[in-house]
Amino acid sequence: KLCGYLQKLSGKGPLRGFRSRWFVFDPRRCYLYYFKGPQEPLPLGHLDIASACFSYHQPEAGAAAAGDEPAAFEVHSPGGAVTVLKAATRQDMTYWLQALQQKRWEYCNNLDAAKRDSRTSPTPSDFSKGLVAKDNPDLSILSQNASAERARNILAVETSPTELVGEQAASQPAPVQASAINFSLKQWSTEIKNSMSSLRKGSNENRKSVFYTTEEWELLDPTPKDLEDSIALEEKRKHLAEGNKGLTSSAFPFDFGRIPHKARRPLKDMIGSSKNRNSSDCSPTEWCSGNGNRLVSELQLKYQSQQEELEKLKKDLLSQKELVRLLQQTVRSSQYDKYFTSRLCEGVPKDTLELLHQKDDQILGLNNQLEKLNLEKDSLQQEVKNLKCKVGELNEQLGMLMETIQAKDEVIMKLSHQLSECEDSTCSQSGAINSPTATCTSKELQELDRLKDNLQGYKSQNKFLNKEILELSALRRNAEAREREWQAKYTSLEAKLCQIESKYLILLQEMKTPVCSEDQSPAREVITQLLEDALKAEPSEQAEQAFFKPHLVSEYDIYGFQTVPEDDDEEKLVAKSRALDLRSLSLSENREISTGVKWENYLASTMNREIMRCVELKNLIRSGIPHEHRSKMWKWCVSLHVKKFKDSAVPGYFQTLLQKALEKPNPASKQIELDLLRTLPNNKHYSSPTSEGIQKLRNVLLAFSWRNPDIGYCQGLNRLVAIALLYLEQEDAFWCLVTIVEVFMPRDYYTKTLLGSQVDQRVFKDLLSEKLPRLHAHFEQYKVDYTLITFNWFLVVFVDSVVSDILFKIWDSFLYEGPKVIFRFALALFKYKEEEILKLQDSMSIFKYLRYFTRTILDARKLTAIAFGDLNPFPLRQIRNRRAYHLEKVRLELTELEAIREDFLRERETCVEKRDLISDDEEDS
Repeated sequence: KLCGYLQKLSGKGPLRGFRSRWFVFDPRRCYLYYFKGPQEPLPLGHLDIASACFSYHQPEAGAAAAGDEPAAFEVHSPGGAVTVLKAATRQDMTYWLQALQQKRWEYCNNLDAAKRDSRTSPTPSDFSKGLVAKDNPDLSILSQNASAERARNILAVETSPTELVGEQAASQPAPVQASAINFSLKQWSTEIKNSMSSLRKGSNENRKSVFYTTEEWELLDPTPKDLEDSIALEEKRKHLAEGNKGLTSSAFPFDFGRIPHKARRPLKDMIGSSKNRNSSDCSPTEWCSGNGNRLVSELQLKYQSQQEELEKLKKDLLSQKELVRLLQQTVRSSQYDKYFTSRLCEGVPKDTLELLHQKDDQILGLNNQLEKLNLEKDSLQQEVKNLKCKVGELNEQLGMLMETIQAKDEVIMKLSHQLSECEDSTCSQSGAINSPTATCTSKELQELDRLKDNLQGYKSQNKFLNKEILELSALRRNAEAREREWQAKYTSLEAKLCQIESKYLILLQEMKTPVCSEDQSPAREVITQLLEDALKAEPSEQAEQAFFKPHLVSEYDIYGFQTVPEDDDEEKLVAKSRALDLRSLSLSENREISTGVKWENYLASTMNREIMRCVELKNLIRSGIPHEHRSKMWKWCVSLHVKKFKDSAVPGYFQTLLQKALEKPNPASKQIELDLLRTLPNNKHYSSPTSEGIQKLRNVLLAFSWRNPDIGYCQGLNRLVAIALLYLEQEDAFWCLVTIVEVFMPRDYYTKTLLGSQVDQRVFKDLLSEKLPRLHAHFEQYKVDYTLITFNWFLVVFVDSVVSDILFKIWDSFLYEGPKVIFRFALALFKYKEEEILKLQDSMSIFKYLRYFTRTILDARKLTAIAFGDLNPFPLRQIRNRRAYHLEKVRLELTELEAIREDFLRERETCVEKRDLISDDEEDS
């Protein structure tokens, strides 16, 4: 699977830049989808590789030598649109270009362009499984030019991808955009040089130096206002944490606080808060040691004096509060003594009064102690709060210091690198003076290596561009050849149409105003000729129609069903007319285009995630699964329903059952062999004993008979498996049968008594009387038992009852939603032809019409709209309740029948005349 990380150039104006995207190639449509990440469900967009061309530019001299540098290439789409993509390395870029070229070449050469323009997108044959996928006579592969292939192979460049390409890249983190880092390093160098040159010149202008690190910090010179703000912030911090005075200013005289309203925090609050380059009379060194320190010291002295005054005021306030408290206590004690001496002391002993005074003193002392403890508690709480603030400030300062140290270390490393380069250049210059010849030789060798690298890069670019031109020329020639074929075909069809129109005009003119007698009239001859032309099967070369839609007028459709019977001319004409009606219906409406596009968009959204049940998927499946996706979706639906069975089964469960069935036949084997060739005789995959489908059908039925011995085999299971095998492999078809028999259908549906099938017919009668009361009354009036027709619909899910297009659309919804779909479509078939049935006025004609009317329904879209729209509401609970009700009634009836049978057997045993009579069932047993 071609997928991986690439950087895509997008955006406008200042926001334009490269953004990392996850790219996935879709071979169904030759699209390159790009997502935000590997786990995103919906793509951001796509590139049409089939109609694109590729190019890339050779880097400047000396820049292309390193293979681990990012490399960009361009995808040119029709209309002049250019998409710029960047790979992490030059090796990855070469691999992507070669892979995309190969995918485009395979897509445009192996699939006829007419299929690309048809109702759905072309699909390689390996996308489908089952018998239909292996039967692809309609897959037209264009003959390839041998010289072009040889030239492509010569110009091919063999490269292998890195870990950023392929499915394993999804587990890797998105690559860092190296362009920003490179820009930062270049910016460092440029700004450092500018700053150094400005300092040497002693310029008086305002200057700003910007330092970029990996975290994109900015180092800016502070303005006087910013300096005052930082000092005010420092004062606030010192007020909250008194013991932290001078902690930061002891080593760094600047503030480390983050500015909360800025996403990219400038380092002007970190470095250089004591610097100001606005001086016009002093050099930078004198300014740093003079004005900056003097201003800071003055502000610090002012702050310290204000702080001392504040402390004094606080102490005075506390002393005044204490004095007020003592005075209040004295007043309260005096009032208390006065109250006791004046009123309560009369007639009270002296000892008691002394005791009361002692207790009163104790209470006052405890109150004082309590107040002191409360004050102490408040002070401790304030201290804890201050300590917490202090710890937070210390942590923040520590983080700022670490970031500052990191930024300084990077700057130092850069400066050290520049210093070493300067020393090397100085040494080389000194060596050049001593040995000029050796220096010239060394420079020439370096220049020669550089030219060799550039030459190799240009050779690779030239080879790639030549291959691109060669491929585009070959694809253009193929397109021109196809266009000429289409033009010739169009001319031929137009001439044929004119001939047919002229024949019909002659016939109509003769029928309107005959000029000859009936025996001599040319009308009979014209009609005979038109019938012969209609009965002729069209040639099978028109593969572009057969791939996506059953070839409606050929011998077999895409599913392998015979479209025109071989025996009766009348039946041939009817089948031909039906096929032509289907073709006209498909050509007159473009609904298949929108359905195919919706499916492609949905499957594109599931490239990075699993398919999940949702309303969108249910609506898509109801509209019909496209032929090329049916294998995948059927397998997913089956796995969804039998997951618990598969999880509990041992590995190789199907093969084990099959091996057991082949080694030891069971009672169902004989009946299975008898029914194999009677399964679908009108399908070429099951028409002869040597057909591939016969052996697969046998294997699946035998394996199931050993899995479910209670059922073993029932007539009808063979048709279910035969339809499943058209799109599924043997093991998947086996699990599909398990889904239908053991998950969807009620118990005893396929047993000997067919109890569940009989119950569903009674449920269907109730639903018909509710949904279509006029039709039900019509059947009751003429006593028509329509369940004789519908019983087979339910048992084999409409196999051999409707045209193949409608059959597979019913199966699409059936495998996803379950048995309720059978009730929906059975009612929809009757509603579709309700008016025609109501016109019939006798039981024989009604019953005869019911036997074949489903084959005359061709409009699958209309039938689906009736089934899922007009018949709503259609609750499953209602079906379950009616099944339970009728199940009890049918069981009672079967019990009564069994009792009657036993009475008859006993009577026969006692009666001599009836003893010799043997029933058919006993004779068979």
